[in-house]
Amino acid sequence: MKETIYLDHAATTPVKQEVLEAMLPFFTESFGNPSSIYSFAQDSKQALEEARETIAKGIGALDREIYFTGSGTEADNWAIKGVAESYRSKGNHIITSKVEHHAVLHACEYLEKNGFEVTYLDVDADGIVDLEQLKSSIKDTTILITIMFANNEIGTVQPIREIGRIAKERGVLFHTDAVQAIGHVPVDVNDLGVDLLSISGHKFYGPKGVGVLYARKTVKLKAFIHGGGQERGRRGGTENVPGIVGMAKAMELALADMEEESARQRELRDYVKERILEKVPYARLNGHPEKRLPNNVNISFRFIEGESLLIMLDMKGICASSGSACTSGSLDPSHVLLAIGLPHEIAHGSLRISLGESSTREDMDTLVEALVPIVEKLRAMSPLYEDFVKNNG
Repeated sequence: MKETIYLDHAATTPVKQEVLEAMLPFFTESFGNPSSIYSFAQDSKQALEEARETIAKGIGALDREIYFTGSGTEADNWAIKGVAESYRSKGNHIITSKVEHHAVLHACEYLEKNGFEVTYLDVDADGIVDLEQLKSSIKDTTILITIMFANNEIGTVQPIREIGRIAKERGVLFHTDAVQAIGHVPVDVNDLGVDLLSISGHKFYGPKGVGVLYARKTVKLKAFIHGGGQERGRRGGTENVPGIVGMAKAMELALADMEEESARQRELRDYVKERILEKVPYARLNGHPEKRLPNNVNISFRFIEGESLLIMLDMKGICASSGSACTSGSLDPSHVLLAIGLPHEIAHGSLRISLGESSTREDMDTLVEALVPIVEKLRAMSPLYEDFVKNNG
């Protein structure tokens, strides 16, 4: 069987060996319920609090501002719906952007059906929110601004510090989905002026099924899952101790060599981007050319379907995507690409490459060597491309 080249690290990452080793004792040896009072359970309880301390330190937070969740999606939902419920007496207006992850967009749509007003900010051609529109959208009834840190599809990094400053000046809470940012760029909640922040463990070589909601100590949040008194009474359910321990270990490892690894991936990113744009005509980079994640390349190819491209790359042993893993089964074009102004026919032909620690220059060369003839073959089958060549030949 041929070796797989995995270039979809924005969708998920493998669990590192050191992370797995940290988790294993809590499956079989120290398996006690951290809520139990007997001494055997205290290993689990201690591991839970040490993990909380590690994650808090990683983002510049206090231990008591860290709440463990089952995913980044849950953290997004809790932040948005929790603020909506807790601050409804103050107002019912929420501001977000048109390029958010569906965990945010669908939570906002849910609230719209339940008496809330939501403003969806435009973005420019690079995917950056319009700060002037943000300022003018804030009302006396605005209770929350929720803007993602870095886009999961096109990699654009938003001006989070500036948004935090605007939110603070106007007395509005600010939430950011930082799922794609952790381990790639520095994240400090106090420096950025963030009140709530979402994290997902499996995006930085931790396990799936575990995440974090950071909520500043001054934020009022009601319980999201009712049951026991876990997570200081705000999130019922026995904690996933192995997953939490693994996530904390993964964050510790990711932050330890983030600067060096991000620089390496940035160099690879620029290398493969330039090679593709040089070798394949009628292609364009999506997202900001510089203000983007170090591991993200998103390119649209005119006159082809992204789904066919992915299938043919897969036949060559190359794993990539056309956008968010959560919506990759949809036939609709990416809402992110439409928001940055791409027409449907170009938005359909996008390829997202997201690099990881295992990615090499040889992988990039292999990708380009496979990609060029695949695009040529798909375009040869397209009547639109044939007409285009005739009219522009």
